[in-house]
Amino acid sequence: MVSSIINSLGFGSGIDTKQLVTDLSNASREPKVARITTLTQQNQTRISALAQARSDLEGFADSLGQMVSDGTLRSTPTVSDESVLTATSRAGLSADSFAATVMVTQLARAQSSYSGVVADRTAAIGTGTMTLTVGGVAKTITVGATNNSLNGLADAINASGAGVTASIIADEGGHRLILKGPSGEANAFTLTADAGADPGLNAFATGGGMTLGQSALNAEFTIDGVAFSRASNIIDDVVPGMSLTLKKAAPGQPVDIGASRPLDMIKQTVGDFVSVYNQLKKSLSSAAGLSGSTTSLRELERELAGLVGKVLSSHGSINKLTDIGISTTKEGLLAVDEAKLAKVLETDAGAVEALFNPRRDGAHNETTDPGIAFALDAIRDKAIATDGVIDRVSSSLKAKSETLAEQLEKIEEREDAYRARLEKQYGSLDARLAAFKATQTYLEQQIKLWTNQGND
Repeated sequence: MVSSIINSLGFGSGIDTKQLVTDLSNASREPKVARITTLTQQNQTRISALAQARSDLEGFADSLGQMVSDGTLRSTPTVSDESVLTATSRAGLSADSFAATVMVTQLARAQSSYSGVVADRTAAIGTGTMTLTVGGVAKTITVGATNNSLNGLADAINASGAGVTASIIADEGGHRLILKGPSGEANAFTLTADAGADPGLNAFATGGGMTLGQSALNAEFTIDGVAFSRASNIIDDVVPGMSLTLKKAAPGQPVDIGASRPLDMIKQTVGDFVSVYNQLKKSLSSAAGLSGSTTSLRELERELAGLVGKVLSSHGSINKLTDIGISTTKEGLLAVDEAKLAKVLETDAGAVEALFNPRRDGAHNETTDPGIAFALDAIRDKAIATDGVIDRVSSSLKAKSETLAEQLEKIEEREDAYRARLEKQYGSLDARLAAFKATQTYLEQQIKLWTNQGND
């Protein structure tokens, strides 16, 4: 125990070997750890810059796409009498040239039929099969021992997929079965009891015990004198870019429809587009400006810069952002020539709107008229896709982070081993020095003793 204490670092020799070991191990470890720490911090800075650039890109594309999809940039339909019909906009409306007169002579409606009063909706009504025919398509309705009731018949009709809805309503003295089909005269339906069915089922046949509530009709209307007939009161396929909802029949009562363009919103959107683009450009430049794998983001920067000169619509002369006064500065940012934008809006506002809210009809599609939102989505999707530039850079930075962590772990393992070797080496040296010192003290004592004896 005494030997162990004496041989502890620094106790035997008088030299502070413990501090010496600490200083030597720190001198070896600290530069290596500091280098890895610096590299890790630099890599984390790149990861943060890339995450910001991706967030800005996705936010830019999503917000612009939302403005297009929710109709913020679309021309707004106008209707002279909304008690007769209403209108909402869809992609494709050309507001400059659109104006029409609509006359609604008949609304579309669905056939309905109802049964006589049944005292108990759970009582047996008879078993067998019935045939439900809608628009020439027949479905078999089976009433058996497990569903022999008014409830069971209604459930079987609803489960048939025929498109007819069966409901049971309370009436004086019991309940009635009500059947309602889809709107439109082509969707008229019949329900008949098949041969061999119990006679009681005839009470629920449309040609027997059921009473016709109303017949199925088409909506009938004219647009500028041209007659149309549709199965629904919601008309999406007649006026490009506009959905009409017919609300009441009004023969002889013309209704004027047109559209007004949101010029102020378009101006604001152009300005917002430039501002958000510039923010994205700055975040990308910040990430791409860092050394290492993030420099490949220059590829994405070039694609975004190409948006300014990209053809976005099929208009003959106003089909690019440069045509409406958007230009690129020497710093790579965008700027708006307000005077040029105002002049283009005055000359052909529809062409400006089409850059942001492209038409969609037989002659205009995502290839001929992509619009800025679709073009930006394509750049975003390509960048964040598997093996896209952002995915590649992200994978590279993640791998670098893992490699640095492994290197740091190995450095710590090697430095711990190095310190252990130093402690062992200097512990042995300390023991030897202590022995030498003890020998020196013994000799000094002997010499002093011999000297004193000689003097005597």
